[in-house]
Amino acid sequence: MTAEDQTAAHTTTAADQAGGGSTGSARPGRAGGAGRWPATAVFFLNGLTLSTYIVRLGSLKGKHHLSDSQLGLLGMAFAVAALTCMQGVGTLTARVGTRPVLRTSLLVMPVLLALVGLVKGAVELVVVVTALGAVHGTTDAVMNTHAVAIERRLGRPILNGCHAAWSVSAVVASLATAVLARVGISFATHLVAAAAVLMAGAMLLGPLLMETGTRESARASSPAPRRLGLRGGWSRHVVALGLTGTALMVCEGAALGWSAIFLHDSRGASLALAATAVTAYTGAQAAGRVIGDRLTLRHGAPALFRTGGLVAACGLAMALFSPNPVAAIGGFAVAGAGASVLLPLAYSAVGQTKAGSPQASTLISRFTTFTYAGTLFGPAAIGWAAELAGLTWTLAALIPVLCAVALLSQLPGRTQQ
Repeated sequence: MTAEDQTAAHTTTAADQAGGGSTGSARPGRAGGAGRWPATAVFFLNGLTLSTYIVRLGSLKGKHHLSDSQLGLLGMAFAVAALTCMQGVGTLTARVGTRPVLRTSLLVMPVLLALVGLVKGAVELVVVVTALGAVHGTTDAVMNTHAVAIERRLGRPILNGCHAAWSVSAVVASLATAVLARVGISFATHLVAAAAVLMAGAMLLGPLLMETGTRESARASSPAPRRLGLRGGWSRHVVALGLTGTALMVCEGAALGWSAIFLHDSRGASLALAATAVTAYTGAQAAGRVIGDRLTLRHGAPALFRTGGLVAACGLAMALFSPNPVAAIGGFAVAGAGASVLLPLAYSAVGQTKAGSPQASTLISRFTTFTYAGTLFGPAAIGWAAELAGLTWTLAALIPVLCAVALLSQLPGRTQQ
């Protein structure tokens, strides 16, 4: 290491300790503590906010006397706002960095969550839920951009661990809701209390976030970086990975939204037993993501992606064609374990497309648009197809989709520094 390199490394470490972040490459040991775990915590807080909102939708519907169609329209307003904000957030983070955007959005979301529980009228509810969707969509795209940048800086994978935190947050939200509902805590009180906890977490987390993607780093990586704008970033490679992300989220939505229905209607399982299919899938998914980064380091992203996709396909086949409900639940667990690593690896691959460039944030935003579309429209599309072909054959059609995704998707061989 030259004297200039030593000086730069010392300056970077000092800046990180001061909480101001750095646009240069930090030493892996220091960045590991200052960058990886705060990035993971962002996923947890964002997931906990969204999961708390989702698990209380039934209470929201009852409080405002909404019909199913009205609740669907409210969900559509949330989704459209999220998708719209994703299109411009890449340019924003390339200009100001991910840290200030995340620090702001993580403080705003709890306020909006509390307002969901407090507003009285339907118009106010639509405004608040739309705003919550917009801020959530922004956070969703920026947190993945931030995690990819930290992954590049460390030179080792962290995306699986980040997405594991998201999975854990959903479990925490559902358990907390069950406990609070059992002891008689009201809908509004729950959301306000959750918002207070989330805001405290955001205030503690904000100063720990490392800076990425500022104008200074953009100038360092390129003398005249080209802004992609709203129409840019739709390269063939990103679109191909985006379609991969859409397919993965459709398959995940099928497991989460239709596995219990399949077991109850097609295999005669009781409602209580059928519901454990979702638990089996999400539990195995969270466990797979916990060890996913270590597996990526050991075997490489392409090999792990192919293996995970094929394991997920085998698990889904086991779930659908086993006459025994318990064996079918085991199949959904295998599918969750196999699928666990696929989306984090795909996000990492998108981040490497323009590694170190201010354009990378826009590309990740584009990819997030594809995954969000799969999450929103996949379960509904499966329902429509099931009306025509039956649920078993509709779900079975996803097996070759998983095989094709596993064998045809092109991922970089290693994380780029």
